[in-house]
Parts: sequence; C-alpha cells; structure tokens
Amino acid sequence: MRIWYVVVALVCLGFTRIYEINEKDVERILTVLSSDKMEGRKINTPGIARASAFIEKEFSTIKLGHLPGLTSYKQTFEVHSRQVTNSRVLVAGQTLPKSAYFILPGSDTLHWNAQNAPTPFYIKASDSFRAKMGQVLSGNQDYLVFIDAQHKQIFNQYRSYFSQPKLVLPNPNTQARNHKVFILQSGSSFNHFDIAASLQIKKVSLNNVVGVIPGKRTNEMVLFSAHYDHLGTSSRSIDDTIYNGANDDASGVTAIIELARYFKSKRQPERTLVFAAFTAEEVGGFGSKYFSNQLNPDEIVAMLNIEMIGKESKEGVNSAWMTGWDKSNLGSILQANLQQIDFKFFADPYPDQQLFYRSDNATLARLGVPAHSISTTQIDIDKDYHQISDEVSTLDITNITNTIKAIAVGSQGIVDGRQTPTRVNPAEVD
Repeated sequence: MRIWYVVVALVCLGFTRIYEINEKDVERILTVLSSDKMEGRKINTPGIARASAFIEKEFSTIKLGHLPGLTSYKQTFEVHSRQVTNSRVLVAGQTLPKSAYFILPGSDTLHWNAQNAPTPFYIKASDSFRAKMGQVLSGNQDYLVFIDAQHKQIFNQYRSYFSQPKLVLPNPNTQARNHKVFILQSGSSFNHFDIAASLQIKKVSLNNVVGVIPGKRTNEMVLFSAHYDHLGTSSRSIDDTIYNGANDDASGVTAIIELARYFKSKRQPERTLVFAAFTAEEVGGFGSKYFSNQLNPDEIVAMLNIEMIGKESKEGVNSAWMTGWDKSNLGSILQANLQQIDFKFFADPYPDQQLFYRSDNATLARLGVPAHSISTTQIDIDKDYHQISDEVSTLDITNITNTIKAIAVGSQGIVDGRQTPTRVNPAEVD
C-alpha cells in the first residue's frame, strides 16, 4: 500500500516515464512508410493518401495537438498544375525535335520571337550546369536558356524530370508569366527563333500533416520536419516498379514521429513544438512553401529538417552533417549539447551539391529562420538515391535510431528555451 502511494505522488508531481527512442519502433514506422502499399508516395495518388493517413494515426496515438486554425492534422491546400499540351520551337529556321528542348510554363499561353522574348541566357560548355540551372530555376522572371550540347546527358535528365506537369501555388496578387524555355543547341548566339506553347491548367489538392505540442511560450516555436512524398512508380522496370523512398525520406518522417513521441512523454516544453510532414518536396517544395505562409516566421526559433538519415555518414557511425552550417549557429548548439554522448554533428561535406537550397529548409531560411537540413547519407556516391533500390533492406536501423536520439538531445536546450540560434540573413540565401 505504501508503494502505491509513492507511485501516485510521483505521477501527481509530473514524474512520468520518458519514452525511449528504440530500434523496434523506428523499424516499424520506416517499414510501413516505405512499403509497396504506399506506391512510392507520389503526390495526388492513393499511395500518398495512405501515407498521410498513417502519419495522422501516429500523431493521434501520440496525442499531439492541432496547428492553430486547423481541426485535424491535415493541412490541406491547393496548387495549380500547368502542363504544356502543344509546343513548337524553331531556331534559325529549323524545327527542333522535342528531345532538344523543354518548357516550364507560366500562367498563360506562350509565343516568343526575337522581338518579344527575354534576352537569351547561355549555359556554356565550361559552365557548371547545376549552378546555372539553379540560378534560372530560382529566378522570378522569364528565361530563354540556350544550353551547349556538351551538357546533353544532364540536360536529358532535367528534361525527363521537368516534362512532368509544373505545380504552382495560386497567388491572386500576381499574374506573373514566368515562362522558362530550355534549348539544347551548340553555338553562342541565336537571333532568329519562334517559340509557341499552349497550356492546360488543373487544380490539385495536397496536404501536409502537422502536429503540435503546445509549449508555455506560444509565440516561440521549434519546428521538426521532413517530407513524406516521393517519386511514385516507374514504367521502365520489369522486376520492381516502385520507388519506395525508404531513405528519401521515410527515414526523416520516422524521425519526426519518434521525436514527437519522445518530447510528448516529457513535461510540457517551454517552447511550442511543431512536427510537420511536408508534401510535394520532390516537385518543388510546395508543402513547405504553403506552410511558411501560414505562420509568422519571426516566431519560429529553429527548424530542424531531417532528410535521409538511413546510412553511415562520411565521418563514420554516430555522426550526421547539417546544411548551411555557417549561416547560423544552430549546428554549434547541437554539437555543444552532445558532449556527454558519442555523436558528432558536422558541416555539410558536399557544398558543390547546393543541398542547403534543395530541401524544405530553404523556404524558411529565406524568411530568416535558422532552418537547416540534417542528413547522414553520402549523397555524392549513394547508388540508391532516387532509385528503385531505395529499400529498407539497404538502411542501417541503428544509425537512424542513434541519429534521432542525437537530434533529441542536441535540441533540448532550444526546446527548453535556454538556447536560441542566431537568425539566418535572408540576403545570403539566393
């Protein structure tokens, strides 16, 4: 009887059992999210709807709260799908085959010639194709891009990817065209051309999955995020047709679910914690873009975006790297908090890959949030990245579990309100 009174007293005083992040739960979640049943989690498919429902159920089991203004974990929004239905490109009197160009359409029909087209932009043989393309794709203007034939192989990869319908968030305040035309052509100057394209525009409904642990400070939020969409299926394979996306990014979504369970098992945090599974990262980061428009970025103290933590990093086991290390002191805070455990955070070892700008953290970083992505994968040599072979069997469950634990421990001072990362300078995020 005396023991029973002690237990009651401890519960009344708030001494509840803290959940221990473990390999069994990590493997369970990861296996479901990357199963064939999810059909590669491509946007606007039954497979991604099943993935959303699974994440919602996990959030409900954890008893997370809803984002203010929502009555469920689904944050639904609409995008417009723009697809070129007919096109014609003439250069110097020659009609180009469709294999020699691709078009990212704007909001109206397209008809350019030498008199009304934007000034041509050239990607020369000596240029970094990825860097130049990044400049064009992030630009909020029309572009007519001539690409040297030396870049044919990577041009074809981009053409295949961007031949899919282009998604845009509706913006009633602007009617910007933002057409972007890419032509593979040798030479340095083209003054005679005629480009025409007609468009088909459809409305598409998408949703993020968001859960909240309300903190004592409702106007200070710590955001843990990952994207739950992937590439869907392939018609080019016979034996296996599904891009399961176990590492990219079922591993990250598994992390935010486990972090939510861990922090929910503790006392009420000082700062409000938000756990977001974003959609449409693979096609332009539309989930995070919509999400960022619904909150005051000044109230987001930090964003830890978790992307591909399923494999051993370049620094070996018990280590992870973070993009944009020099743009805030978030990485230094995480590392300083891990002095008592065998784990290390270090700077992104692949700066030429521009990874800071290629995941959902970039949207919030452009608003000044200390927003960074955490990963372990050796992206420069990983043979499973964006391949059908990205299966659970290729991943290290122990590595994932230890990385999640390190994020939990490393972020504790921020969650508690004792540490606040420096803000990102938006001018340094192009």
